[in-house]
Amino acid sequence: MTLFPVILCGGSGSRLWPLSRDLYPKQFLSLTEKDSLLQSTLLRAAKVSTQPSVLVSNEAHRFLVAEQARAAGVPVSDLILEPVARNTAPAIAAAAFRCIQKSADAVLLVMPSDQLITDQAGFGLAVTAAVEAAGKGRLVTFGVKPTFPATGYGYIRAVEKLSADSIAAVAVAEFVEKPNEPKAIEFLSTGQYLWNSGMFVFKASVFIEELKLHAPDMYRTVEAAVQGGLSDLDFFRLNKADFESSPSDSIDYAVMEKTNKASVVPLNLSWSDVGAWDAVLEESEKDGNGNAFSGDVMTHDTHGSYVKSTSRLVATVGVSDLVVVETSDAVLVAHKDNAQDVKKIVERLKAGQRSEHKTHREVFRPWGSYDSIGSGSRFQVKRITVNPGARLSLQMHHHRAEHWIVVSGTARVRKGSEEFLMTENQSCFIAVGETHFLENPGVIPLELIEVQSGSYLGEDDIVRFEDRYGRV
Repeated sequence: MTLFPVILCGGSGSRLWPLSRDLYPKQFLSLTEKDSLLQSTLLRAAKVSTQPSVLVSNEAHRFLVAEQARAAGVPVSDLILEPVARNTAPAIAAAAFRCIQKSADAVLLVMPSDQLITDQAGFGLAVTAAVEAAGKGRLVTFGVKPTFPATGYGYIRAVEKLSADSIAAVAVAEFVEKPNEPKAIEFLSTGQYLWNSGMFVFKASVFIEELKLHAPDMYRTVEAAVQGGLSDLDFFRLNKADFESSPSDSIDYAVMEKTNKASVVPLNLSWSDVGAWDAVLEESEKDGNGNAFSGDVMTHDTHGSYVKSTSRLVATVGVSDLVVVETSDAVLVAHKDNAQDVKKIVERLKAGQRSEHKTHREVFRPWGSYDSIGSGSRFQVKRITVNPGARLSLQMHHHRAEHWIVVSGTARVRKGSEEFLMTENQSCFIAVGETHFLENPGVIPLELIEVQSGSYLGEDDIVRFEDRYGRV
């Protein structure tokens, strides 16, 4: 059997706003470690399997996923792009079909990209037990031994009481929805209930057989989406029409709750889905007053609080049990006991069609990033960073002109029929309707200031003629 790590890179992490946004969600954030959650997951997978990981990603995050994998130094065998979100079951099915093409005896280790596990040795032992059960035709999930009566997790009931140090796979009696507190307390007293981790191990062929039996429409449409998919640069694009027609369902609902082959391996280790700011505080290193700080923070008489600054000094005085998170365009202040309700603010931002739920002021692109540092009537100023060797598309704008000033590095510019180099303190002007591109031919990042002026300054005023990143 060949073990393929499959990492699911979807999810929005709305309860970690304002740091997590639609276009830069929590799996790409470094919350309690120097690595992002995705990078930590990739490194964890590399320690339990010699096979490079298979990643399943939203189309909008494809370059973020690829860049974070590259920065982590972890090889990736496949980066599958979902044209639309269809929950976990179709995503896992697409990976299963792809892995069977690589190896008929493929075993999948399915992991979300946004969980925190610090006990690598304990995780490795659990994976070994799960692979052994999967070799016998079982669909194995991992259940975390609960340490308190959590109401924010689903539960798995094993068919028997579990010993304190057991890591052997046992049959699943049932999957249980998130309980209220009295139910959660009752679950803990039985010794049979585990938190549902959302991680799985099974033979790709067995999973596909069970999918065909219990969710035939999903089986048919995802198989067609893979067969009709196309390779594009380092990505594999699922066929959009077929994947869109797939039912949207979780693996629990589509397969695990219906199959008679479900087993669970207990995880007796530190685990968190880092679902909200109170969980980040819990997992962070704390001072003598129970506080965790990140960035430029100054406090006095502060207790049990999480305070994070990303762009300026944040100070707290005489407060307790707060979450304070500052970004360049938003500040969150919440009681840590209400951290789950941050998503209510995100819902209001979406309803009001505000941009703060979707993007940060700094926006990442496959060639680098830009930071909108100022704007007004008919003008906008951006700080643009272009990575070494990267190039923006050959493009033009119908409504705006642009003035570029190089701050550091070297720029290669095409402007109409001209092509020339610019270095520090040099500038050029791009007129409305003039074709142009910008490239960094050097070995250090190119930084420049862009001043836009015109009647409309939206990001959709771009006509691309040529683009190495496959964007329309």
